[in-house]
Amino acid sequence: MRGELFHPERGEISLDKVLHALSDPIRRDIARTMHRDGPCICGQLSYPIAKSTLSHHLKVLRESGLMRTEIRGTSRVISLRREDIEARFPMLLDAVQVTAPAPEEAAAVG
Repeated sequence: MRGELFHPERGEISLDKVLHALSDPIRRDIARTMHRDGPCICGQLSYPIAKSTLSHHLKVLRESGLMRTEIRGTSRVISLRREDIEARFPMLLDAVQVTAPAPEEAAAVG
């Protein structure tokens, strides 16, 4: 049986790890999706990558402190830790366009 998943405490969230996690476009899109749609089951995410690669991206997001993963039976529910990130680094999620539409979405609207 596996142990609990690692989630850094609010005070342990590092700017370097958060910025590293958000440096990848897929991870940034996952964070943007969580901001826009709220928590979701990992299996609902659809990207043109291997499941193992998606799992790696989710692990990087979780271990950086950006996401929380809850195990519910056989499912894993992920959510953005917006309050924790805002408390540590105010306006960061806005600055890296997590809380705004993706650039291609904004261009389609405008």
